[in-house]
Amino acid sequence: MAIKTNPGNFFEDFRLGREIVHAVPRTVTAGDVALHIGLTGSRFALNSSDTFAQAIGYGTAPIDDILVFHIVFGRTVADISLNAVANLGYAQCRFGAPVHVGDTLTARSIVIGLKENSSGETGIVYVRSVGRNQRDEVVLDYVRWVMVRKRDRAKPAPDPHVPDLAGVVAPADFHLPADLRMQNYDRALAGSPHGWEDYRKGERIDHVDGMTLEESDHMTATRLYQNNAKVHFNQHAESKGRFGRRLIYGGHIISLARALSFNGLANAFRVLAINGGRHANPCFAGDTVYAWSEVLETIALPGRSDLGALRLRTIATKDRLCADFPGPDAAGKYPAEVVLDLDYTILLPRGTP
Repeated sequence: MAIKTNPGNFFEDFRLGREIVHAVPRTVTAGDVALHIGLTGSRFALNSSDTFAQAIGYGTAPIDDILVFHIVFGRTVADISLNAVANLGYAQCRFGAPVHVGDTLTARSIVIGLKENSSGETGIVYVRSVGRNQRDEVVLDYVRWVMVRKRDRAKPAPDPHVPDLAGVVAPADFHLPADLRMQNYDRALAGSPHGWEDYRKGERIDHVDGMTLEESDHMTATRLYQNNAKVHFNQHAESKGRFGRRLIYGGHIISLARALSFNGLANAFRVLAINGGRHANPCFAGDTVYAWSEVLETIALPGRSDLGALRLRTIATKDRLCADFPGPDAAGKYPAEVVLDLDYTILLPRGTP
């Protein structure tokens, strides 16, 4: 009898240049939005209110950009990272057309790099994944790399190829809605008087608040995004693994860091790009997540006196307050409490409110 189940791809199943059409299109619903808020507590006004969004030119409130990332990412898991040990990082992530309730998202990926690890038991797979809506508009385009188990340690490895990735998404590649009416943007309703002009390069912001991870939170999030990677949802399998328990999906930590950043960056109403990111240490249920951000660059957008961009570095910790801004040491080594180091670019209102 033919085998009808899918065990997922192991490292030796990937080939440079292989294109993958991912299964299960996903229509975004109001339930998805409500669950995401319930899991993260995100409070950004644009994603919370139709009337706020309509005042500045959107038809309805677009869904949170990080939720878009999760939904597209979830399409790819069964083919890319079902047998992952860990998701390692991101680069060149560009957010495109805004996504609204009722839109249907699909995803395709292409393998752009392969490198076996010295143990011979795992390898690193680099993929570029693109998410599109029902109108074939790109909503997300990103690169990630993931450590994947080998099925057979004795299987010869392919020649290593590590792609050359840009360290930052250029402003020319930002998706900027042309018809926003930023004169109607209400900073009081958004929750902060501070716009683009109030931030300075090198400024550091302790986001102060913390959020404790519950087992039910990360499991609901993983299921919501249809992320069926074993390392996140199969305790029976992970009880025999390195940590003896399920890892929190790293994307959920990104969501929490973004939600926590509201306190200090409430007017960062859209994420334009993720330039790079690293999950520095694992996170588990029971950990309390905190975050701080540094302004790496203030970006004036050509032809837009009403909008400006900030390139940020946000670091998330577990069970450690961020008043002393913890991060890597001079050698690049992170303390065990740092779980995320994310370099991303956000959009803010500019000018006199």
